[in-house]
Amino acid sequence: MKKKEHNNQAPETHSNGVLTVKNVTKKFGPNVVLDNVSLTIEKGETTVVIGPSGCGKTVLIKHLIALLRPTSGEVYFKDRRIDNLNEQELNGVRTHYGFLFQGGALFDSLSVFENIIFPIRQHGKIGNWKEVEELVKAKLAIVGLDGFQNYYPANLSGGQRKRVALARAIALNPEVILYDEPTTGLDPIRSDVINELILKLQEELGVTTVVVTHDMTSAYKIADRIIMLHNGKIVADGDADHIRNHPHPVVQQFISGQVSEDDLAILRMSGSISQAQFLPRDFEA
Repeated sequence: MKKKEHNNQAPETHSNGVLTVKNVTKKFGPNVVLDNVSLTIEKGETTVVIGPSGCGKTVLIKHLIALLRPTSGEVYFKDRRIDNLNEQELNGVRTHYGFLFQGGALFDSLSVFENIIFPIRQHGKIGNWKEVEELVKAKLAIVGLDGFQNYYPANLSGGQRKRVALARAIALNPEVILYDEPTTGLDPIRSDVINELILKLQEELGVTTVVVTHDMTSAYKIADRIIMLHNGKIVADGDADHIRNHPHPVVQQFISGQVSEDDLAILRMSGSISQAQFLPRDFEA
């Protein structure tokens, strides 16, 4: 695959980007999680964000939907700035988004049907229940779960819950779908089902997709573009081949899953074992 070139300089808001992040810094107290990050995500593109735990991946995608607001900088959906909107103004913007949370975030007390219509109820009134039933049936069919309308989350496997959550995420026919660790907790086969669904939704619905993941197998399969964050900054940006061959040692360490020599040295250091250890007889009556 030919490497895609991406410019990480501060993007102009009149670009073709669906999502634009311009000089965004996010601090939690003294902790800088995002450090002057700029990027533009184009329509119909699947962008995968990788990086070590705590590098700001989930914080970044939450800025894309204004679930978090930047300490400084700007966030745009198409040509409209959204980080400075109030919650009422954001309601209309968010109907263009679907969000698959890491754990699925289904409501345990609601059936599959009720979970899927939740965003419909939240953003508008239901006038024609027959149309809603047909919509739920269609969304479940897309993820291969038509017939599960009356099930409850407790009766579903982990992979099925993720797929129901995905059906809910597309209930409002979004232009953008954000995925936070969609394959976490799933075995390789169920993970690949989710990967195939991500590809299917991009192809059939033409959605713009942003995926946060630690799963490099998934990243290589679904991504048009991979961005790596490290210490709150973008250190790599390109297609799968570009990332595989990236010269930055931090990138190579992450994608190969290797512990750094410094961390390894610390782990191998000898240390004293506390003598205050309990033995089975200490618990005998």
